[in-house]
Amino acid sequence: MSESGQDFTARIGREAMSRPSGKGIGPLRQLLPYVGRYPGLVGATLISLILASIATLMVPFMVRQIIDHGFVANSADLVHQYFAATMGVVLMLGLATAARFYFVSGLGERVVADMRRDVYGHVLGMSPEFFERTRTGEVLSRLTADTTLIQTVVGSSASIALRNIFLLLGGVVMLVVTSAKLSGMVLAVTPLVVAPLVILGRRVRGLSRASQDRIADSSALAGEVLNAITTVQAYNQEPAERNKFNRAVEQSFETAMRRISVRSALTAGVIILVFGAVVGVLWIGAQSVLTGMMTAGQLGQFVLYAVFTAGAAGALSEVWGDLQRAAGANERLMELLASVSAITAPVHPAALPDRITGGVAFDGVRFHYPSRPDQPALDGISFRVHPGETVALVGPSGAGKSTILQLLLRFYDPSAGCITLDGVDIAKADPRHVRASMAVVPQDTVIFTDSARENIRYGRPDASDAEVWEAAKAAQAAEFLEKLPQGMDTFLGEKGVRLSGGQRQRIAIARAILRNAPLLLLDEATSALDAENEQLVQAALDALLENRTTLVIAHRLATIRRVDRIIVLEGGNIVATGTHEELMSRGGLYARLAELQFTDGLDMAPLSRPHALST
Repeated sequence: MSESGQDFTARIGREAMSRPSGKGIGPLRQLLPYVGRYPGLVGATLISLILASIATLMVPFMVRQIIDHGFVANSADLVHQYFAATMGVVLMLGLATAARFYFVSGLGERVVADMRRDVYGHVLGMSPEFFERTRTGEVLSRLTADTTLIQTVVGSSASIALRNIFLLLGGVVMLVVTSAKLSGMVLAVTPLVVAPLVILGRRVRGLSRASQDRIADSSALAGEVLNAITTVQAYNQEPAERNKFNRAVEQSFETAMRRISVRSALTAGVIILVFGAVVGVLWIGAQSVLTGMMTAGQLGQFVLYAVFTAGAAGALSEVWGDLQRAAGANERLMELLASVSAITAPVHPAALPDRITGGVAFDGVRFHYPSRPDQPALDGISFRVHPGETVALVGPSGAGKSTILQLLLRFYDPSAGCITLDGVDIAKADPRHVRASMAVVPQDTVIFTDSARENIRYGRPDASDAEVWEAAKAAQAAEFLEKLPQGMDTFLGEKGVRLSGGQRQRIAIARAILRNAPLLLLDEATSALDAENEQLVQAALDALLENRTTLVIAHRLATIRRVDRIIVLEGGNIVATGTHEELMSRGGLYARLAELQFTDGLDMAPLSRPHALST
């Protein structure tokens, strides 16, 4: 059962968060080119950050002035003036903090949008060889979850780190200026206060993530069972599924209780350690006030700077973990951007003819898949397909049929030999130009999450609505499309789930018809149709095949009885070539395959000119 997009996104997000962090934050330097594209945003962020830090550090100083020059002097006018000045500092702090949040968040979103665009665009250009060694889910995880981690750093954590560095350094300086004696005591006590809080805080975050994972697991289990409720009930599995869900819920509850317990301990630790330290410093400072060694305002100022300094140190410890995770995420993204496709256009590509006729030639082609270097998929094969000819490729599984088509589409390059299109070596041509001369109808039909109109128009994006409709009629798809709720504009759902298999196949055929390419590749293009619709679609294909070169991978031999020529493959070699009648009269592999599929009474009179190819 396929998982929903939401479940998939949640899963790859959990996978990304569970991957190891970077050993350092060095990889984050690779973000500088992206950040450097927006000097205005960077400058505005730094200015607002500095102003907010200065305003924060001014607050304790203003408190001291209020106490020493207002309260102690018993001057109402001075109290009013200092409170007014403090309100000005608070206003500056609020505006600067809001500006910092706006600019740095915008910078983070902009950088991540650029990275996602660059990574996705780069991955789209990678050859199938890349996807043999890289899971699609891993690419999507890097594209979503990893970029989200980077957005957190650029749009939040980096700003928080800089602000707390300013506060830490400024706070330490002001502590020493205010009271060197008490400063030494605070600096000695701060690590003892902060360390337990940081450790417990990390434990809470880990348990929070585990709790969310358990909730997601129970939700995924419930979704899977509810989507298959008829199967569950048909096999009387309700009690078993109920027990599974109950166990998942209990695991979620137990994890949540562990999180609550640690969070409770953290709360107690915060109150006892932080306030205990404040009380201790206040008591020592009070002794200094009583002996006249410092004023009451100095004591108040010192306490506030001590709180700011301790808070900044704790925040930096927290942010460091975010920076390390983001460094690991950025390293993974840079790996994608640094990967090089095995298939690229030459610097000076050979030009294909202005009017391509579809002549194809394989000369001594050998090929090994990168994942199977010791096993040849094609072992020095040679054949030609003349313009306008229909040729079928037949053979058992693993014979090399799909490999021929993948090489022709230049998804891979052969290790030896040459493949030409109208006399031009396709390895020396631009892959986009080569593929533009071909239309493909795969057996495993691909329907995009869009309307029927846009799925057909995928074959030629600049086609008019009238041309799209004509292609749909030619593929015998017009009748069922007219009955859809919004006709051609009906949303087909993910992978075309709202259509039957035959309807999806007719959409794919309409897409190929609209492309109107000189070389047609069909892979059992009518395999999902009933007998009546197969005849209708075949009539459309017969017209489409006129004056067009066609390659067919045939699984049902009845569909290729009347092709111009049949190439029989086995073990990466061509073992026979001829028409259906010629091959049947010779015996051999083709005759054995035919005998397995046909009985004496079976009517073998299908299409006059067959179809096509698999990728």
